[in-house]
Amino acid sequence: MKAIVHEVYGDASVLSHAEVERPEPGDDEVLLRVHAAGLDPGVWHLMTGQPYFIRLATGLRRPKGRLGGDVAGLVHAVGAKVTTVKPGDQVFGTCDGSFAEYALARPGRLVPIPAGITFEQAAAVPTSATAALQALRAAGEVRTGDRVLVIGAGGGVGSFAVQLARMFGAEVTGVCGPSKAGFVRSLGARHVIDYTREDFADGPRRYDLVLDTAGNRPLSHLRRALDVRGRAVIIGGEGGGPWLSGTDRQLRAALIGPFTRRRKPLAMFSSRDLGDLRFLAGLLGSGELVPAVGGTYALGEVPEAIRVLAEGHVQGKIVITVA
Repeated sequence: MKAIVHEVYGDASVLSHAEVERPEPGDDEVLLRVHAAGLDPGVWHLMTGQPYFIRLATGLRRPKGRLGGDVAGLVHAVGAKVTTVKPGDQVFGTCDGSFAEYALARPGRLVPIPAGITFEQAAAVPTSATAALQALRAAGEVRTGDRVLVIGAGGGVGSFAVQLARMFGAEVTGVCGPSKAGFVRSLGARHVIDYTREDFADGPRRYDLVLDTAGNRPLSHLRRALDVRGRAVIIGGEGGGPWLSGTDRQLRAALIGPFTRRRKPLAMFSSRDLGDLRFLAGLLGSGELVPAVGGTYALGEVPEAIRVLAEGHVQGKIVITVA
């Protein structure tokens, strides 16, 4: 089978589109025929091995796994102990190494693709939409009537956060560049702030919840935009050098959060949760949540797709089409 492989850490130039042996499922595994795979900033971190501490899991000297996490496809074969899915089922979820024609997955990380949803749409959901959902519902404790600010509203996580916050009854303000303003409004944002012309912290509005999905703004900057009892949830961020690579704010927020009652910064590291994925699948099936696929690339074009993602101009989520 064809797969994207990398033998060393580095930029997109270390990736190759190669022929490798097709895996066989173990007793509690599922072999998927991959049709589409989502691309998010986490792939860049795994490719480069930054921040360095992730190499404790991915390999200290060289990567020991393949790239790709979000997946949508057909169940090709199942292990002897698998009873929840069967060959031929259309499923989506997460697995390791989804940038390949076939990939192994755990059945507990997969749910059926709702009727009317394409493989490309389904592949855009698992990591980004789950992060948005957990940031709003678990970490941010969003409530009806809350004023919610989404920074990076036009990106992969942000595009889902705007839709979900509106669905939860919040008044949503999106922060994005000028080229994405119309797109963010179409997602349901009542207000849009062009960060090239206006600083959201200097405006007259104050927010009950700030979701920061992009950049590396100081915690003090986020707190200036909060109402007196507001919460700031940091989902991601870039910069910070190879040792921390954007996680420095989350680490600081985790340290000071327990000692702060007013204008509280919260760190959030999303987790794979089957219940959340099923909830999102229900929203997809009902049409309440619409994945924003901002571009599709073939499997052999993954290096170019990663370069485009790093430029930060994509609306929504990039998806890799495999079959």
